[in-house]
Amino acid sequence: MNNLRELKILNKAIDLAVDVYKATSTYPVDERYGLTSQSRRAVVSISSNIAEGAGRNSPKEFNNFLGISNGSSYELETQLIIANKLDLLKSEILEPLLLQIDELQKMTYGFQQMLNNKINLKKISE
Repeated sequence: MNNLRELKILNKAIDLAVDVYKATSTYPVDERYGLTSQSRRAVVSISSNIAEGAGRNSPKEFNNFLGISNGSSYELETQLIIANKLDLLKSEILEPLLLQIDELQKMTYGFQQMLNNKINLKKISE
């Protein structure tokens, strides 16, 4: 079990969620059940899966939830690009969000590699 408040990756994901909520608040009302809802669900899924994985019993389970979280980050990235192409999201708002997503994806990948090493070391010692 991990201390959630100390997980830098989780804190970055939460910051991203706050920023996406702010960005999507400017979307038109008719997008409430479309891109607004989809983007918000995807961004919440990122941090939620990191937190759930951190609370699991093994590095292998945590790694699996990080994979799900990473999938949600790619989903979010796509939705934000679509919103930009539909002129719902200005490029000056999109670009910093994409940078945050990219950083989070890199952190997730690095975290997964660390957990894989831990899993492999455990297999060797058994």
